[in-house]
Amino acid sequence: MAAACIFCKIIRGDIPSFKLFESQHILAFLDINPLSRGHALVIPKHHGEKLTDIPDEQLREILPVAKKLVLATGAENYNILQNNGRMAHQVVDHVHFHMRARRAMCRRRGEEKETLMQQQIPKPNSTEGLSMTWPMQPTDMDKLKNLFEEIKAKM
Repeated sequence: MAAACIFCKIIRGDIPSFKLFESQHILAFLDINPLSRGHALVIPKHHGEKLTDIPDEQLREILPVAKKLVLATGAENYNILQNNGRMAHQVVDHVHFHMRARRAMCRRRGEEKETLMQQQIPKPNSTEGLSMTWPMQPTDMDKLKNLFEEIKAKM
């Protein structure tokens, strides 16, 4: 554990949290600055800045616990989100998975609103929820096939 890491301090009990689940390898708790109701974090107890820094055995429970959180909140629509690095919007340098429950989608009104909804993950209202764009790039199938072969060979 890292002495200055806020999540390591939560794991050690130096900072209080609303613990939803705890095991030998992971901790799940409510986010104190939630994007929406039910926003929780699932973190490995092993300190690592990026996913590749965490041993596999420390990751095995992450998704099953995220699934339990989804079921416990009754969320029908939700995001499981994990960021790696500043360019990917990671703020805390300790691997963490967000489980964000979503309420009913906004109703689309007019063409302008519809375009906005296509560019953003649906939000319950203008002040809650995650906003992001998904700038798809044109695909060159030959380059995609080469990339596939390169990645597949390393798996």
